Amino acid sequence: MLFGIIVLTAILSHLLPAGTYERELVDDRQRVIPGSYHTIDPTPLGILDTFLTIPGGFKSAISIIFVVLSSGIMFGVLEKTGMIENAVGTFVKALGLERRYFIVVAMTFMFGCLGVFVGYENNIAMVPIAAVTSLALGGDLMLAAAIAVGGITVGFGLSPVNPYTVGTGHTIAEMQMFSGWELRSVLCLSALGVLAFFNVRYFKRIVKNPQKSLSLGIDTSGFSLSKDLQAYKMSANNWLVLFVFVAGIVVMLYGVFQHHWYIDEISSIFVIISIVAGLVARMSGRSISETALKSVGVVAPGAFMVGLATAIKVGMEMGNISDTIAFNLSEALTGLPTYASAVSMSLAQCGINFMIPSGSGQALATLPIMIPLGEVLGLTRQSTILAFQVGDGVTNLFNPTLGGLIAMLAMCRISFDRWLRFIFPVVGVILLVAWVALLFSVYIDWGPV
Repeated sequence: MLFGIIVLTAILSHLLPAGTYERELVDDRQRVIPGSYHTIDPTPLGILDTFLTIPGGFKSAISIIFVVLSSGIMFGVLEKTGMIENAVGTFVKALGLERRYFIVVAMTFMFGCLGVFVGYENNIAMVPIAAVTSLALGGDLMLAAAIAVGGITVGFGLSPVNPYTVGTGHTIAEMQMFSGWELRSVLCLSALGVLAFFNVRYFKRIVKNPQKSLSLGIDTSGFSLSKDLQAYKMSANNWLVLFVFVAGIVVMLYGVFQHHWYIDEISSIFVIISIVAGLVARMSGRSISETALKSVGVVAPGAFMVGLATAIKVGMEMGNISDTIAFNLSEALTGLPTYASAVSMSLAQCGINFMIPSGSGQALATLPIMIPLGEVLGLTRQSTILAFQVGDGVTNLFNPTLGGLIAMLAMCRISFDRWLRFIFPVVGVILLVAWVALLFSVYIDWGPV
């Protein structure tokens, strides 16, 4: 599927005119100059160019690829120590299987909160915990992906305090940072509620008929509990390994929020946790090394998919068609009624998100154009930024060019095509809820113009 999209990108580079916006450097970041779009000499992708996008994608996504590998190594070492299995088994035993639907709802909101307050790729290492918990409850790996990947993506995409989308948008619009958080919080919680409903509904369906599982045939080794629930308890060494893991995550979060750490620093923390946890569990150097290599083998297919997905974005950049599509989408909005323009603006951002999966990158590329356009159409700046956030955030749930999404699905061993079968109905309902919130913001003339 991803390779097919790469080929489609190459074909579009022959059909669409090449074009670009002029950009200026503002606070060390490139920002589009409104009204500066112009066509340039065509740069269609030939056969060799099409395949060159693949190594280009791996080069561009190397940081995300390594965070997948390092988080896989960390989980492999933690799983080898027995801490994760014993912790999850003890947790489920304490709450009881009769509360398993409540646990699914609670975990959906918990992972949603991680997306809201911690970030996106920062949470990759937490995803396998959902896999172990889901199987312990009698669920499957698709349920695990729905809880963790769905929760993190919805929470991050619709976060009222997302620094990459809302924060960048408010900076461009010269508005108070994270103003209007009340309506955005209601939207975010409502979207997580929709996701939790679909998760429980899917869980009940596979409990009733396991053959309806969307993850049939997927290897669950390393995730499944190996003994009866009543046999689980945490040993002193398990608690010590858990302390190492939690302490490492706390250090990571401190660095992210206080020192602006990003993917490379996070990967380094995962490697440190792996080594320290292995030593605390009295694993030999050979055992740690063998576990690391085995874990790399498990997550390598997912790391490969991240590079392949990023090749799509590289192809659009090589063909110089990203700005052309963004320009034509924004032009199509001119002259629409106010309410229709708000929804159409979010749809335009949905399309642009496939070409510019970075939230801050998309904000810098489109909002300098969309904010003045919104004012012409009668939209407040707050509503324009919400339309942008909805278009960017909701489509992150099925965006094949978003490396973090592909990486987290890989941690659950869920292929992209199976994920689409589950998530499309969820996306439809969440979009409807988001559009209701967006139309309400237009109705109340939300925020300063």
